[in-house]
Amino acid sequence: MGRKGTMMEREIQSKYLDESLTVKIYRPENFSPLYKYHLCIVQDGNDYFQMGRLATFSDELHENGDIENTIFAGIHYKDRYDRREKYHPDGKKQDAYMKFLRFEVVPMLDEELPGYYLSGSRSLMGDSLGGTISLMTALKYPNTFGRVIMQSPYVDETVLHAVKESKDVSSMSIYHTIGTRETDVPTTDGQRMDFLEPNRKLNRLLQEKTNDYTYHELDGNHTWKYWQKDLKHALIKIFG
Repeated sequence: MGRKGTMMEREIQSKYLDESLTVKIYRPENFSPLYKYHLCIVQDGNDYFQMGRLATFSDELHENGDIENTIFAGIHYKDRYDRREKYHPDGKKQDAYMKFLRFEVVPMLDEELPGYYLSGSRSLMGDSLGGTISLMTALKYPNTFGRVIMQSPYVDETVLHAVKESKDVSSMSIYHTIGTRETDVPTTDGQRMDFLEPNRKLNRLLQEKTNDYTYHELDGNHTWKYWQKDLKHALIKIFG
């Protein structure tokens, strides 16, 4: 069964990252320049389109009227080390990657696609470290990004501090999940970490500071098997 929407690719020669990155843009079947669309920028883009079945869910949810008009723009990484440098709070390229999202990806999408051009219609999504960078970028540029979907994000003191210090997180819409078996997760630097307890700390903090916040603990571990099952719920909650 083929896709109902259309995929197109755009290359951005990033001055912040000093490399060329591909943005894969998935437009729904009913796409028309006469309509306006929510824009969702997806970290780990290839993983979401392949293992997360994002395009399939987009087709189904648009057809059923379960979500408003939404365009998904996926950005991928070279390898796991490149991913850590861009997404991790201590990554050497994290600040440059956030600037790339804000000052290069957003203007390109705004120019090409009929959006609402408001923070409330721009979302960031990602799993694990991709969820971390999504939250951190929204906290840094709250006038640009008003919605976040983070599945099993990596959480440390830097992330918790950024949430504590944010004056704008209260106006964001946030969807947040973690698996109850994510207590011994292997990381890129060869360590093993408990993701569950830090996410519970983040949950307590976000419950205090946000008005539109959804949190679920899934009966699962740190894998796409559980993120894919959860993804449809996340999309309906944020774009429904």
